Amino acid sequence: MNAENTCIQIAVMVPLRRIFSYAPPSEGRLQPGMRVRVPFGKGSRVGIVLGYASCPPDVTLKPISQVLDAHPVLPSALQQLVQFGAAYYHHPIGDAWATALPTLLRQGRPLPEPAPQGYRLSIDEAQTVPRQPGKLQQALREHLSTHRVVRTTAIPKELRATLRQAVRRGWIEAVMEDTPPTQVAPSPHCLNTEQASAVTQLRMARGFNAWLLEGVTGSGKTEVYLEAIRPHLESGAQILILVPEIGLTPQLVERCQMRFGARRVAALHSAQSDGERLRIWAAAAAGRIQVIIGTRSAVFVPLPRLAMIVVDEEHDPSFKQQNGWHYSARDLAIQRASLENIPIVLGSATPSLESLHNAQKGRYRHLQLRQRATSADLPVMTIVPLRRENLQGGISTTLLTACKETLEAGNQVLLFLNRRGYAPAVLCHDCGHVVQCPRCSAPMTWHRRQERLRCHHCGHESRWPQACPACHSTALITAGQGTEQLEEVLRQRFPQTPIWRIDRDALHDRDSLATAVADIRQNRAAILVGTQMLAKGHHFPAVTLVGIINTDQGLFSADFRAPERLLQTVVQVAGRAGREERPGQVLLQTHLPEHPLLQSLARGDYRPPAEALLNERRAAGLPPFAALTLLRAEAHQRYRVDTFLSAACQCVPPALVEISGPLPSLMERRAGFERAELWIQAPNRTQMQKALNLWLPQLAGLSSARHVRWTLDVDPLLIT
Repeated sequence: MNAENTCIQIAVMVPLRRIFSYAPPSEGRLQPGMRVRVPFGKGSRVGIVLGYASCPPDVTLKPISQVLDAHPVLPSALQQLVQFGAAYYHHPIGDAWATALPTLLRQGRPLPEPAPQGYRLSIDEAQTVPRQPGKLQQALREHLSTHRVVRTTAIPKELRATLRQAVRRGWIEAVMEDTPPTQVAPSPHCLNTEQASAVTQLRMARGFNAWLLEGVTGSGKTEVYLEAIRPHLESGAQILILVPEIGLTPQLVERCQMRFGARRVAALHSAQSDGERLRIWAAAAAGRIQVIIGTRSAVFVPLPRLAMIVVDEEHDPSFKQQNGWHYSARDLAIQRASLENIPIVLGSATPSLESLHNAQKGRYRHLQLRQRATSADLPVMTIVPLRRENLQGGISTTLLTACKETLEAGNQVLLFLNRRGYAPAVLCHDCGHVVQCPRCSAPMTWHRRQERLRCHHCGHESRWPQACPACHSTALITAGQGTEQLEEVLRQRFPQTPIWRIDRDALHDRDSLATAVADIRQNRAAILVGTQMLAKGHHFPAVTLVGIINTDQGLFSADFRAPERLLQTVVQVAGRAGREERPGQVLLQTHLPEHPLLQSLARGDYRPPAEALLNERRAAGLPPFAALTLLRAEAHQRYRVDTFLSAACQCVPPALVEISGPLPSLMERRAGFERAELWIQAPNRTQMQKALNLWLPQLAGLSSARHVRWTLDVDPLLIT
């Protein structure tokens, strides 16, 4: 290629569906994956080098302003992963790169220098140490003289400033390398036959294979993960463990650090500061951290010696990004394992229907743990009919009696209600008008403790209205129950009993959940009230009764995935009961006791109702038996949304896909925007991708596209 007619292809980190060309620097050849700063509009932006291309000789290109890296920030396999993810989900490549990199790197900051692992007295310390050292200098010298190398964390805080001065003067030197020990502690638990078999098979895995580890709640899946990765850690390899939520991170990190050593293990999630995330990211990329435990974005962390990926709670919809780049971290983790030719383990007590289908088709290797690790029996599920019941704060007499008996026996109760606040709605007792959010098509939730009405979708807040806006009556009442009301009722009924409310309103910082869990594990009689935060991953030995306050929430939703999520949630919450020697029971409160899904659930086995839902999906031609994509559009004026979606319908390749809509979104107005969507269905993903590749260029060229915000969600999980 003639150097005079070449240009550099740059993915500028902006949400624009195009690649930009710039003049190459006069010296040196840039590698794909290197960051550069380029002139863009009236300012400058950070971009990623994608490669070289030819350009017409009569085109004048702007030069690159600055080369920010000497080497690519991501290795080749991860560059391919970002490229694949951007192409599969049809998202701008520059914005995909921005998502994959830590915030400070996409702002153009340099990679941090490796932090010293420890300090020691320098060889020529006798010549450089002050002749008359002060008290702090002498204390520091004595502290370091007791060991060959003293770790950074072992140096007292009051000596840190003196330490920095001593390093500058040369009588103390930083030690950058820290070779971890080669031995890792074996499991402190005796694995049962099923666990041992799963560990043996995973240790023998070579090359790319996807393994579905399906185990009942309490079956010891985490112990299988840890024992499966132990030989890799002993050989110096690295492991990536993905978890769906921040709340599950601290306990897993603590467990891994106790087993493998604190220096080997680090967490990566959105609650950390930008600087902390970058330091951990850089240490992992340098190979100084062996186990990374993280949420969605951790799938892009560079790990040069990666040997295995684990996706815990693989069914959880939190793995799917809902804003910007709509990628699935679980699915991209599978693609990464394929690119790096390593095994991946997908673990869950309630596998997604897609994963069960893939296991049935032989695409995943299937491992099952059918018994609890403690040999405890699974809890007995009982349906509690609510028709004509006199409820107290949503609690039936049957459940209240069971709570009383459980507490008197010295055990704990867990009550699950996936609604925050005091009440999910406020209505007029005279005319029935419901107080709506002015910006969303949703009722306002009453938070009694803060004395505020709050929209859980856009965050809008207001005071309790003085009168009904429809009829001006002052007879306003709350409708329904939230966790705050449930807590209030329980405190009145059980005034001497500790009650823990576990939801986002009660826990204000990232340490609150860990503190609450530690207190709960004191195993004294108590009541736990919570939302989804309590549904999975926690081990509470003293919980013997689980009550599900409103089992009916997911039975009649317009979202076709709602029954699957209801099934998974009930099984996961029920699994908190009776995990040790004390037997457990689960009470399902419902107004529909004869519903087939609940009847199947009450038998306590996840697989039969999951199979029934799979059969329904097959009959309806829905995923995983078809491919689905949603085109969502929103604007302040509804006619603009309808105009765009109607025009989009006209250019869909009709021979490749079926299209439904325009349809109003389940929430037609959100944060002041009117919303609607098209459903695009194809027999398989290959045909879907072919259709989208033909359709997207035409969509972008529609004049009506300039007047709406539109997004494409490939393989959607949440229909909103």
